[in-house]
Amino acid sequence: MSQPTPAATELPALPGDTTVAFGVADIIVVVFYFAFVLVVGIWSSIRASRGTIGGYFLAGRSMTWWPIGASLMSSNVGSGLFIGLAGTGAAGGLAVGGFEWNATWALLALGWIFVPVYIAAGVVTMPEYLQKRFGGQRIQIYMSILSLILYIFTKISTDIFSGALFIQISLGWNLYLSTVVLLAVTAVYTIAGGLTAVIYTDALQTLIMVLGALVLMFIGFEKVGWYEGLQEKYSTAIPKIIVPNTTCHLPRADAFHLFRDPVTGDIPWPGLIFGLSVLALWCWCTDQVIVQRSLSAKNLSHAKGGSVLGGYLKIFPMFFIVMPGMISRALYPDEVGCVDPDICKRVCGAAVGCSNIAYPKLVIELMPDGLRGLMIAVMMAALMSSLTSIFNSSSTLFVIDIWQRIRRKASEQELMIVGRVFILILVVISILWIPIIQSANSGKLFDYIQSVTSCLAPPITALFILAIFCKRINEPGAFWGLIIGLAVGLVRMIIEFIYSTPSCGEEDRRPAVLKDLHYLYFALILCVLTVIVIVLISVCTPPIPEEKLACLTWWTRHRKVPAIGLKNYKSEAAQINPVNGESNLVESADSGDKEDAAKPPCWKMLYLWFCGLSTGPTPTLSQEERAALEQRLTSIEEKPLWKTVCGVNAILLLTINVFLWAYFG
Repeated sequence: MSQPTPAATELPALPGDTTVAFGVADIIVVVFYFAFVLVVGIWSSIRASRGTIGGYFLAGRSMTWWPIGASLMSSNVGSGLFIGLAGTGAAGGLAVGGFEWNATWALLALGWIFVPVYIAAGVVTMPEYLQKRFGGQRIQIYMSILSLILYIFTKISTDIFSGALFIQISLGWNLYLSTVVLLAVTAVYTIAGGLTAVIYTDALQTLIMVLGALVLMFIGFEKVGWYEGLQEKYSTAIPKIIVPNTTCHLPRADAFHLFRDPVTGDIPWPGLIFGLSVLALWCWCTDQVIVQRSLSAKNLSHAKGGSVLGGYLKIFPMFFIVMPGMISRALYPDEVGCVDPDICKRVCGAAVGCSNIAYPKLVIELMPDGLRGLMIAVMMAALMSSLTSIFNSSSTLFVIDIWQRIRRKASEQELMIVGRVFILILVVISILWIPIIQSANSGKLFDYIQSVTSCLAPPITALFILAIFCKRINEPGAFWGLIIGLAVGLVRMIIEFIYSTPSCGEEDRRPAVLKDLHYLYFALILCVLTVIVIVLISVCTPPIPEEKLACLTWWTRHRKVPAIGLKNYKSEAAQINPVNGESNLVESADSGDKEDAAKPPCWKMLYLWFCGLSTGPTPTLSQEERAALEQRLTSIEEKPLWKTVCGVNAILLLTINVFLWAYFG
């Protein structure tokens, strides 16, 4: 069965069987592309200030609006999203595009509401913000560990799986070989460059990703006869071999509508608007990977501009990911739309369905030579940009929230090295995780990501909204709200892993809490439950004194913390005091161990250069310089002109967004 295009009577060929002739042009494009990415990475690393925490983790607070907007888009649109969104689109139609359009509102909330508070508070990580806002250690440690778990289970593992699936289908390489090569290149420039390298390479990859995906979209639309042709062909895209007496092979009647029945819909409309907003706020406004991009802005106007650009870019995935997924099903119903468990297992190795292969299938079949190579490079790029973002943010979390707890007096140099070693450990965990993802090959990758997120993220959303808007909330309320929310979420998540989704023709034996309660409804319920618990416990315990909340809530963001003496400052910095813990942003003056007057040996010079650590003695800031630097880093002042420009653009973006919802609703 090695024919690339099976005849009508034969069964669909296996992806492994259809070895696509990967042309010389394709290979040249891939090699050239990777060389180019590495050069950009190294160039931005050399330019960047990498020897300090503020430099390595926040790109020295020097980023302008356009790389931030591009990076917001690409660190979210990884290869997991390409495979997952197109797959769910192929299986169920347009509604999943609403996940992308919902992000616009959350991005504007990030720029206008959340970032001003984070900048005024002078924080590098989200758990650090909670620690300043509530005091105590336990919330910060809980949040850091939960974030790292979420990264490994939802982000790192799914991105690697989908990237590897893509390479396997398109090149017929061994899954492990391709993954290891990819991770090695990624790790080299994340470790060497810090956030500046990540943001510049992200901007480049977003551009190529969007252009490549647009080319494929036009080729695909031309094949099916544009939008009218897609509507007609998609509704008749039925595989030749079906399971008798079932309807799972039929495309959904409401495939071309965003708003679906609140009870019987696969993505019910109240869930899409309200439940999804809970997940979107977690993802865009409280998640380290995304917020870290905005916090690296030169000033608040640039952060807002980045949000607006990100919002405009998020309009496109509906057209260049979801619709091509539907085109793929219309053109290849036997492979993408298969329902018979035995055939599905032959086509893609998963009995529950093969919608995940929708996008790679389209690339392999429709793209001309050279462009196919570019698209594969883009998918690798999408995977790499997601992974670099996550690796960088995970090491930030680990170093600042966990390592500084263990070693209070750690020098800046030690923190930089620990951050880089931690990335290497994450790479190893990721490679070990691949076989587990392969065996737990669920039907729709995107649904797997969203349902895990809806079990773990809503309590965090609830806490951040209350922390920013409600001064009465205190530490016991916040902590117990998180713990109870997590317990309820974990119960549902464990039930989900025990009872898998039935394949076509099987009886649904799942308990009612899974079968009848959609995960988006569950996210909303869990968020409301957490809010009630936090408020009740906070009201029953003493409030936080008003003066301790300066700069830490929406209402007190312009109130400045009183200045403190340098001696006092140093001891506070060592303890990472809740109110004045700017220690992570302002370079610790006495950080570098006193170097010998003699020049270090060559190998040490090379190693110090790779890690971006200075070879000379560290400059010491005077008290006045330190105060001025701190003032600049935590300023949320804006020039009236740019404030207006950002505001007008935001209103325009919302208008376009509402129009699109109404048109496709």
